[in-house]
Amino acid sequence: MSDNPLLRGLTSPLPLFAEIRPAHVLPALDAVLTQNRQELAQLLANPGNDWASLMAPLEEMEERLSRLWGPVGHLNAVCDSDELRPVYREGLQQLTLWQSELAQNETLFAAVRALHDSTAFAGLNEEQKQVVRHTLRDFRLAGAELDGAAKERFTAIRMRLSELATRFEQNLLDATRAFTLHLLDAADLDGLPESIRAGAAQRARAADLAGWLFTLDIPSYLPFMQHAKRRELREKLYTAYTTRAAEGERDNTPVIDEILALRAEAARLLGFAHYADYSLASKMAPSADEVVVFLRELALRSRPMAEAEMGELRAYARAELRIEELAAWDVAYASEQLRQKTYAISQEELKPYFAEGQVLAGLFQLVEKLYGLTVRAAEAEQKWHPDVRYFEIFDAVGAQVAAFWLDPYARAHKRGGAWMDECLIRRRRADGSLQLPVAYLVCNFEAPIGEGPALWTHDEVTTLFHEFGHGLHHMLTEIETAGVSGIRGVPWDAVELPSQFMENFCWERSVIDMIGRHHENGEQLPGPLFARMLAAKNFQSGMQMLRQIEFALFDLLLHSEFTPGGAQSVQELLDAVRREVAVLIPPPFNRFQNSFGHIFAGGYAAGYYSYKWAEVLSSDAYAAFEEAGLFDHATAAGFRRQILSIGGSRDIMAAFRDFRGRKPSIDALLRHSGIG
Repeated sequence: MSDNPLLRGLTSPLPLFAEIRPAHVLPALDAVLTQNRQELAQLLANPGNDWASLMAPLEEMEERLSRLWGPVGHLNAVCDSDELRPVYREGLQQLTLWQSELAQNETLFAAVRALHDSTAFAGLNEEQKQVVRHTLRDFRLAGAELDGAAKERFTAIRMRLSELATRFEQNLLDATRAFTLHLLDAADLDGLPESIRAGAAQRARAADLAGWLFTLDIPSYLPFMQHAKRRELREKLYTAYTTRAAEGERDNTPVIDEILALRAEAARLLGFAHYADYSLASKMAPSADEVVVFLRELALRSRPMAEAEMGELRAYARAELRIEELAAWDVAYASEQLRQKTYAISQEELKPYFAEGQVLAGLFQLVEKLYGLTVRAAEAEQKWHPDVRYFEIFDAVGAQVAAFWLDPYARAHKRGGAWMDECLIRRRRADGSLQLPVAYLVCNFEAPIGEGPALWTHDEVTTLFHEFGHGLHHMLTEIETAGVSGIRGVPWDAVELPSQFMENFCWERSVIDMIGRHHENGEQLPGPLFARMLAAKNFQSGMQMLRQIEFALFDLLLHSEFTPGGAQSVQELLDAVRREVAVLIPPPFNRFQNSFGHIFAGGYAAGYYSYKWAEVLSSDAYAAFEEAGLFDHATAAGFRRQILSIGGSRDIMAAFRDFRGRKPSIDALLRHSGIG
């Protein structure tokens, strides 16, 4: 087994990606799980009553498993293959079973509870105390207090939910890949900018086809919907996009139904009224009712502006585009035309100023100005794809503090969207050495076309800043206890604070000067163009706010008031939420829920509201920089010390109050969104 790269990767500086094959996964996982089970049995034969004899060994087991499974999960997301899929599914089942064994182990639960209640607890540092508290909470949420048949049923539910989440994601990926729009007539490209045509031609050539090829990946789909004049082609692409995983063997409808029924059953087994209460037990928000009130208040404040924006769009479409009845597949196109008419600006016009190299250089310059950090390109021994890059981060005295991988481009066999994930967590090892944090930053932007650099829209730049904010949260932690290091132990509805905070810098002239230079002549973004960009910043922000509230309210009601298998279907609930919130009702064939991976395949079930909840915090935090000066060292140091560095070791609301000097206010979010 020593030749297994996943096992050798347990002690190598970084995962051995180039060597990992699907055949390595299950043997390596079996070896580590066997070792963990043996060590757990030894530990529980004579449970310790302090950190060193009880919690530290558990941390070592978790770290070993994380270092083995982390690269596997990552490869499943960025290099999906028919060979890896069944192995990943089987491994996930074994992992879920181990987690259930651990979480429902009565002897272990009793040992941790005894430590919490003992005099030894007072001698722990704050990080360790928080880990013990979280461990007890997670034991209860994982069914540790259940008995007999109820405990067995809860374990079976967790296993099945893990399997269903994987199926949901794979159905969606397959459905996204299954559709392409292949065009041979140049007239069908009317309205599309040259860069979009060139990208489509490059995709066609890669598929050994003539003409132009468009896919349902966002860098291909969205520009087509924004610019293509051929309405029937927009309708065709929109229909394909909004019905993904909605028919045939890839239909996620039965998957959703089973997920919801099992979640509701699991929550009832633990004594919760519904799954939303179960989800909120580890979050900042005190109750589902309070979150619903929060969302509906935001909707109420935003709706007048959204209705005015939709009225303006309909009037413009009738008068200028000869579209009498605005359809869902017209909204992106009409909005882009109105944006250009009102502000004389489009994302395509901005792209030449946001070449990948300059954007990264400017981003790194920004974190240097804020936090005194230096980011340098480095070499990693092995990569999972040739496009991937590796960087290291150093502090003001030249000591390395972290590193990260960047995988920026969309490609086949890669999950859509953008995300940050852990490669390595910062922790103090058993031998006393310090393990530095390493992050994965993954996006799905347009790759370079021909010999030129990758050119990104301002929206994509904002996405990069968002994910880098998550990365800083992970990489700038000063915590040395793994359970609350980086983003671990941070409430789900606060984890978006650092990422959304970073987005604000993308609208500052001083930052645009760092990241925005024309890729051909090096000229900075012209003042008039920036002024138009800034003026357009809150274009349709009321509509965008309501769209996010629609998703969040649907998610929360789905996991609280909705009865799986009852008289109302999932679609009918979504329709009701749209009647309450939306200013444009999608066509009946739209099956948005079948691709809502955040709540059915990700970690946002009964938690999608977190984006808006955390945006209140992030907007208010950024307002502190606006008040003190964008690069004010004291403010940046305070944000790093009181938010970025603490991981999950402190109550995040208390930490925010320490930084801001008061409770958060909704006013900054509304002001930044242009909503009165």
